[in-house]
Amino acid sequence: MGSYFYQFLEDISEELARTLNELEKAIYQSPRSMLTHSRTFIEVLLEKVMIHENMPNEPYLTIKTRIQNLDDKGLLNEEVKHAFHEVRKLGNVAAHDTRQFRFSESLTSWEHIHTIVKWFVEVYESYTIVVPDYVDPIMKQEHSYGLEEMALRFKKIEDLLKESLAHEKPKDVEFVENELTAEDKKEERKKRKGRLLLQEAFNEEPGFIPVRTIHYGDDSIDIPYFLRDAFLLPQRFEESERFLVRLGGEQQARIMSELPNSLEGFHLRVTRYTESHSETFFKELKEFVAEEIRRKKLMNSRPGELFLFYKSSEIVVTEDLGNVDISVENFTGMPGLIEQLNQDGIDKVRDLPKELLILGKYRRVGKSRVESFFGQLEEIQGDLVKVFV
Repeated sequence: MGSYFYQFLEDISEELARTLNELEKAIYQSPRSMLTHSRTFIEVLLEKVMIHENMPNEPYLTIKTRIQNLDDKGLLNEEVKHAFHEVRKLGNVAAHDTRQFRFSESLTSWEHIHTIVKWFVEVYESYTIVVPDYVDPIMKQEHSYGLEEMALRFKKIEDLLKESLAHEKPKDVEFVENELTAEDKKEERKKRKGRLLLQEAFNEEPGFIPVRTIHYGDDSIDIPYFLRDAFLLPQRFEESERFLVRLGGEQQARIMSELPNSLEGFHLRVTRYTESHSETFFKELKEFVAEEIRRKKLMNSRPGELFLFYKSSEIVVTEDLGNVDISVENFTGMPGLIEQLNQDGIDKVRDLPKELLILGKYRRVGKSRVESFFGQLEEIQGDLVKVFV
């Protein structure tokens, strides 16, 4: 498991230590999860204290009430009481609000937890245990370049570096732009473009280095590393769905890496299709790649968030939304879909597949039904936010 800040607590409470370890790991990986589960953590600590103090500990008591009850007994100083309330409030917001949560918020909660844990350990576990002073945890870099992607990155940079040699001038040649010939100006533009491309090569995030290019006529699509073996879900290609199903049946195009470098004449791999189908598929493939890049960047910018995607839209699954039952009471006009989802063990919103278009695979479920389901999800999310506000 490796070392972590509260490892010294394992001897007195392994459950306490391991829970704190999970919260620590989530600070940068998923601020929302860290904040919501911190609220659960302090609720358990409050219950522990009430048991120690032989106080009424009914399960219906809210965190706010528990804090108030301990304060009325004179068991909390102002610093600890403030820390409990701040962790509680941040956890409440994270459970309802769909906005992106910042590392600074999870770090704030983590610092308040330190105040709470120090108090709890010294008062209710052992006064001989010295809780170290608070320090911010170190962010660990989780995203790294794959070996193939790293090789492509270096090749791209080195090629540009070598190309720059063709534009080098002796040091004694002074650069005066208005005295340059048309050819010199053309070379200078190439040199500037090379510098821009070099900068782009260095700025590429892991997963986004192009690994191949697919052409159709004069147009082309750069396929990023993270999509090199992506499954081509037919439902994502509205006009080419039947074409893709047929291609898959002929084992011609199930994943991205099975596509040829040029899609001209691609329709010839199956019977009764024309060049227009190849052209349409290329157009939709271009849209698919652009949308996948958008989704990937969105998820990278909001680590640890759970999204449900439908076409070019998405829903952030908060804790409250995730706990909503998939039932005929909550989703009207589609009992057949609800029954089939439940039979597959999808009982809560959090159990749904990330790509909601997959729901179209169910019996007697068309595209309009999936769109209606997504619309009701949006309405439920909006209602939850209104209740919280």
